[in-house]
Amino acid sequence: MKGLVYGGPGIREWTDVPDPKILQPTDVIVKMEATTICGSDLHVLKGDVPETPVGTVLGHEGVGVVTEVGDAVTAIRVGDRLLLSCMTTCGHCVNCRKGLLSHCLGEEGVPGDAWVFGHYLNGTQAEYVRVPYAETSTYKIPEGVEDRSAILLSDILPTGFEIGVQNGQVKPGDTVAVIGAGPVGLAAVATAGLQGAAKIISVDLDDNRLARAEEFGATAGVNSGAAEWREQLLALTDGEGVDVAMEAVGIPPTLQMATEIVRPGGHVANVGVHGKPVEIAMEKLWTKNITITMGLVNTTSLEMLLNLVAAGKLAVDRFVTHEFAFDEFEKAYDVFANAAKTNALKVLIH
Repeated sequence: MKGLVYGGPGIREWTDVPDPKILQPTDVIVKMEATTICGSDLHVLKGDVPETPVGTVLGHEGVGVVTEVGDAVTAIRVGDRLLLSCMTTCGHCVNCRKGLLSHCLGEEGVPGDAWVFGHYLNGTQAEYVRVPYAETSTYKIPEGVEDRSAILLSDILPTGFEIGVQNGQVKPGDTVAVIGAGPVGLAAVATAGLQGAAKIISVDLDDNRLARAEEFGATAGVNSGAAEWREQLLALTDGEGVDVAMEAVGIPPTLQMATEIVRPGGHVANVGVHGKPVEIAMEKLWTKNITITMGLVNTTSLEMLLNLVAAGKLAVDRFVTHEFAFDEFEKAYDVFANAAKTNALKVLIH
């Protein structure tokens, strides 16, 4: 079969790789119907994730059909159409029992987190994939849910909702700001209403993405490139600041922005993936009773979000801006990596 292989920093290739095989009785083999590219895949390609071995097939999101099941698998059958979670979880270790699925201890060779696809093990950007702990790491896709919607539920929708909205403790009537209108930021915008947010302010440098944010539920947009961006945002909150500020970029200036616009007693929810240390003005924040949270997605909300999509209550197919065939992986990466020029949000590869 073929897969998109990490060849070292800056090197990727759609090339022949060995077919996956059942290694554990809880495994299944899935023929991939659709996958996508995530910002973390770009981090691996840059060499920012040194624990990923050269030769690893990338990707941790996917939809596919089961072709083979392990001896211990009883709830999944050959022919089932599955959504693959970005987190591979055993369901019975001490962390899984706490609901901390992102830190499952069960998978072989994993040093304390459950992001295994395209990280420690061959991932989903391939024609076939081995899925460990299949019964606790996959979800049967309801009839009528298309690939372009299902693929958003592997990672970005749960991430935006759990790490942004739930961790941020959004309550009915709250005013929320989401800094960064990329895919995960827009996922937070799209799901903040599920917790009753009254105002959802999108903050970004790109006017095109601010316009897209309104399509996903933002009630206002602020261009952070403007000299008076902070004043504009405070004017939308009667000068008090927001109840919840979500950072969905992953660089020091945007996290600093979040701490500057949150009101006393408010919450800063860091969603972005940071690659360097960030200085926080604790001497100013502690007297304001500010809560700061962060973390890996646990995907505990995935089934709920999937049910909402199936019921037509959460329209997510609009996230897909570009489509490619499997033999166009290289082109798909070029488009996604240059989103500022291509206006790409999520690419569907199928």
